[in-house]
Amino acid sequence: MALRQLDEKTVTTLVAEATAAPSMHNAQPWRFRYVTAEQLLVLRGDPDRAMPSSDPDNRALHIGCGAALFNLRVAAAHTGLMPETRLLPEPRDPLLLATVRLTVPSGPPRDQDDLVRLQPAIRQRHTSRHPFADRDIPQEVLGALRDAAAQEGAALLLPGPWHTETVLDLVHDAESRDTMTSEAREDLERWTRLGPEADIAVDGVPEYAFGPRKRDGKAPQRDFAGRRPVADRGATAFEHTPHLALLSTPGDTAADWLRAGQALERVLLEATLADLATSLTSHPLESPDLRPLIRDPVSGRGHTQMVLRLGYGPRGPATPRRPVRDVLEIA
Repeated sequence: MALRQLDEKTVTTLVAEATAAPSMHNAQPWRFRYVTAEQLLVLRGDPDRAMPSSDPDNRALHIGCGAALFNLRVAAAHTGLMPETRLLPEPRDPLLLATVRLTVPSGPPRDQDDLVRLQPAIRQRHTSRHPFADRDIPQEVLGALRDAAAQEGAALLLPGPWHTETVLDLVHDAESRDTMTSEAREDLERWTRLGPEADIAVDGVPEYAFGPRKRDGKAPQRDFAGRRPVADRGATAFEHTPHLALLSTPGDTAADWLRAGQALERVLLEATLADLATSLTSHPLESPDLRPLIRDPVSGRGHTQMVLRLGYGPRGPATPRRPVRDVLEIA
């Protein structure tokens, strides 16, 4: 492998692709530093964007940063670079999440085609909080999504009907808790953007991305408005048989969370290329007593890191992103 001097434009483009990743409440909890002499991109978690009420151990922060890391790997491969990634390289610095050395392959790049293929989906992928069609997803598509998770060391479980009902009940329980306790609403209200603020936001979930209120149906859908009024927001029926998928990892450490984030983004990009709309919910995973109940009741193995909703429908609007200059330092 050889180093190639990267210009500022290339580094900025790589980080812009990375930051198109999803994160809890679109808080974008990442910071990047490019060390020019070493051709090294350093990824750090941003504690100012942590969520002490709903994510006290920073699990969701790690997952969001892991998703950004995967996008960075895809963007680097698309540029002809070989990303050499290390997770948690300094145990005494827990918010130093990963380093990525960008090298030029000496020969034909190995195992890069699968990453390059996903690059167009980075900008096409959006979280959709709209109804999906009550339509089956082909088994070959579901198999490709399972394989995508496995490539990153995670598992994607497609629950059967009664397990799906259990997950939906747990989502409902989590929603009910939010309405009863002000602490549960603190993070959500901090990261939602209403009224004129939505038009100029660079982070958070703006009201135009809330989607309609659920009038009927069983889709797990967090209502970001809560009890707050949102102008011109109607209600509609959602699917009665939602297609859910549970992403899990064997362990539940910081490294597992980062792998889960990379697996999550690989699955989402694969789904986007297959013309699927996607949304995510971590709602019941934010409660220590509810989270273990979501895991596969048959095998009882693994730790659920995310609940995905898949289907055919509108992809939803793009949500805002911070300018790269606000998240990237070049040294």
